[in-house]
Amino acid sequence: MLLGLGSRRFSYILPNFISSFSGDILWALMMFWIFGFIFNSFRTRNVALLALTFSFTIEISQLYHSPWIDNIRRTTLGGLVLGYGFLWSDLVCYSIGVLMGVFIEKLLIHSKV
Repeated sequence: MLLGLGSRRFSYILPNFISSFSGDILWALMMFWIFGFIFNSFRTRNVALLALTFSFTIEISQLYHSPWIDNIRRTTLGGLVLGYGFLWSDLVCYSIGVLMGVFIEKLLIHSKV
């Protein structure tokens, strides 16, 4: 979480490509780990699908604008969780983040054997 927030806060230091996309990638990776922690008996594939579905749902929800949800989005926590506006590139970033989680998990599992 700190890396993702740092990528936004210190974006002026980072290359544009990294500052533009790293926060969304790290957010999806964090969702993968949170769902993996909560549903630790699930297979990696199922955790990945759950994290990806959740991330895509949040992004698609940004197409909906109503005063009540826009008021939530204006808060710091609401903006971090719900985002502000739909971007196709975010869906790609979420996919990359979840795939990174799968890859890291597979590396850790295989390294224990």
